[in-house]
Amino acid sequence: MHSDRRILSRGRAFRAISSVLPDAPVVVLLHGIGASHRYLSHLHAELTRTCTVHSVDLPGFGGLPKSAQAPDVPDMAGALARVLDRLGARDAVVVGHSMGAQWVVETAVQRPDLARAVVAIGPVSDREHRSLRAQGAALALDILGEPPRVNTVVFADYLRCGPVYFLREARPMIRYPIEDRIRELAAPLLVIRGGDDPIAGPAWCALLSERAVRGTLVEVPGHRHVVQHTAPREVAAAVRTLMSTIPAASTPPRSAR
Repeated sequence: MHSDRRILSRGRAFRAISSVLPDAPVVVLLHGIGASHRYLSHLHAELTRTCTVHSVDLPGFGGLPKSAQAPDVPDMAGALARVLDRLGARDAVVVGHSMGAQWVVETAVQRPDLARAVVAIGPVSDREHRSLRAQGAALALDILGEPPRVNTVVFADYLRCGPVYFLREARPMIRYPIEDRIRELAAPLLVIRGGDDPIAGPAWCALLSERAVRGTLVEVPGHRHVVQHTAPREVAAAVRTLMSTIPAASTPPRSAR
């Protein structure tokens, strides 16, 4: 069963594109800053072979209405948790790309009942390059090496987001200490990076995986920052391998904050 619906949480509109496979494990996919579910569509399709998959668009992205004020990462994560409650996505594998990695990490810290495991693909922001200028330079370098089909999808979403909202959301992204919050994760963490990713470098990704209670790092050679779009089979295989090692939780449900 497939559906596409809007869900209001804390006065903000989210979109959930869902492919439901009865009695299957649940995976939630979350895009990064400026993007949408569209560059997650290949991974979404791969995972639906064995999983129920929800791709979630956040407020202001993918054509959704923009928030009057740019929420910080904890605030957005709290609203996202309510969306996952509405979707019935408890005990899910939550997967975030780029800034989406920040949102899923924070959601899993706030609401451990929601996260069976956390997957951070191309996580930001590297603490050695934590400025808008450094992140912008890395993004430009990545764009030069991504296939045209990737840039077409990403640029279209950037245009829909707009530069003003993009920069508003970039400030919380730069400030968020993901390397510290990962220490608070109860769930296992899988970090995935493209082997040629100039944004999420090897030392940074290794640091994040090492700080988790149970962390793993997977590199996909020959791919860049948007590895989930260019190598969806390899990324899906890494997610399935992680899931095979983690039993379903028996934690009693917690109500949303």
